[in-house]
Amino acid sequence: MKRVVVIGGGAAGLMAAVSAAEHGAAVTILEKMATVGRKLLITGKGRCNVTNIADIPALIKNIPGNGSFLYSSFHLFNNREMISFLAEQGVETKVERGGRVFPVSDKARDVVQAFLQALARAEVVIKTSQTVTEILVQEGRIYGVVTVDQQIHKCDAAILATGGSSYPGTGSSGDGYVMAKKVGHTVVPLKPSLVPLEVSEEWIQELQGLSLKNVTATLMFKGKRLEAEFGEMLFTHYGLSGPIILSLSKKVSELLLKNEDNEVLLEIDLKPALSEEKLDSRIMRDFEKFSRRQIGNSLHELLPSKLIPVIIDLAFLDPEKPVNQISKVERQRLLQQLKHLTFTITATRPISEAIVTAGGISVKEINPGTMASKVVQGLYLAGEVIDIDGYTGGFNLQAAFSTGYVAGRSAAT
Repeated sequence: MKRVVVIGGGAAGLMAAVSAAEHGAAVTILEKMATVGRKLLITGKGRCNVTNIADIPALIKNIPGNGSFLYSSFHLFNNREMISFLAEQGVETKVERGGRVFPVSDKARDVVQAFLQALARAEVVIKTSQTVTEILVQEGRIYGVVTVDQQIHKCDAAILATGGSSYPGTGSSGDGYVMAKKVGHTVVPLKPSLVPLEVSEEWIQELQGLSLKNVTATLMFKGKRLEAEFGEMLFTHYGLSGPIILSLSKKVSELLLKNEDNEVLLEIDLKPALSEEKLDSRIMRDFEKFSRRQIGNSLHELLPSKLIPVIIDLAFLDPEKPVNQISKVERQRLLQQLKHLTFTITATRPISEAIVTAGGISVKEINPGTMASKVVQGLYLAGEVIDIDGYTGGFNLQAAFSTGYVAGRSAAT
């Protein structure tokens, strides 16, 4: 029976351990935190967006960071099999907007409990508060790992599933990259992905906490429209967050890194369902309806109250001016702000605040069909520690589960 050590008890590590044990290995998980599954507990705002029902081509399309590398993993263990795995542990799931899959209970803890149940049944040994500091290699083959207390855990294979550098409080502090480098792996430079954005506009603080639905955010650079996302967003005291902002953040991060002297802009269309002509007609109807009111008190059917004074100010309108005195030119300025509310992006939030880390162990040094290292025999890699990253919507977790499953199966056989 092969001895397999799984380094890290996150999504990829837990699935790798289950898979290795089910394929006949004696498995031990070494987790640095006091409990396993810490990051799983906070995903999907505590509800755990476990996967997405998209087909494999769509899954790959939604993982812009080396998604094609996951082709084999997704065929060996896909979203349907993940849903079946949870069902076998008594966790029923449901599908929500955008194909997102959640436990029916809306409790991430149920997903972690499902893994603990499967691990117990497979007789996997879980050792917590065990920080691995080094992978031991002799003549190109792994023979064990060392923990911070200098204890050596001998093994026939090890699976490195330590996560990225985001949310260090959950255990993902980037130590896996250090260990991989020590044994000869290349680590692609890290940058935040799925991360909030900071803006230069100081008035953003007036909108702190305001959430918007059904808006379109468009990334602008050198006068060109690069990418756009439709959905929900959130204003914070430092800038912008929410699903559509996070989805654009990887591209923003790349632009800021390569083009320090050029402005990166983000344009919000507050009324994407309406053309400018139709929106103008809508504004005129509201103006007729509230013709005796001041402009500052006439937009409540069009905008959230928190946003009204900001839009009026940006359109250079007097909030006390009666609606029936607003000129066509002034109305056009208002319309332009509604369709083109623009922000200057100055930075992404730190990588520690990112949901996902972009960069990591180079996929060129990993066999995509087995997740085996091409550098060290007996070493396998899974999850966010690899240079893969996707959009929000369950894609990153499915990548973790799929690579974990394949790594575990390969390590055991």
